[in-house]
Amino acid sequence: MAYNTELAERVRQKLDEFQYLKIVEKNMFGGLAFMINDKMCINVSGDRLMCRFDPKIQEEITKKIGYQKMIMRGKEYNGYCYVSSEGFRAEEDFNYWVNICLKFNEKAKSSKKSKKKK
Repeated sequence: MAYNTELAERVRQKLDEFQYLKIVEKNMFGGLAFMINDKMCINVSGDRLMCRFDPKIQEEITKKIGYQKMIMRGKEYNGYCYVSSEGFRAEEDFNYWVNICLKFNEKAKSSKKSKKKK
């Protein structure tokens, strides 16, 4: 699936405000992931954001406009969600999603790197 390049640029510009972050862009989950400190933070997937946040605020998140459960291969992932465009059209809402991802990234654990087969 192709990702929305304008949305990716919007995320890129927002993250650029945080000069101290080590940001790497990586093709992931059929979209473009923004890796911060070697951890997936936020992803542009089609026209949606895929957000990684503290699972402790899952209940709060579900009440936000544009929220969609993240289900992959029949499994729901707590601490991850999709957000459709109506959920981040306003700058204030866009900043909300980016900020909760950044906040969780500080304490999130890196996923284990898989060993390549020889």
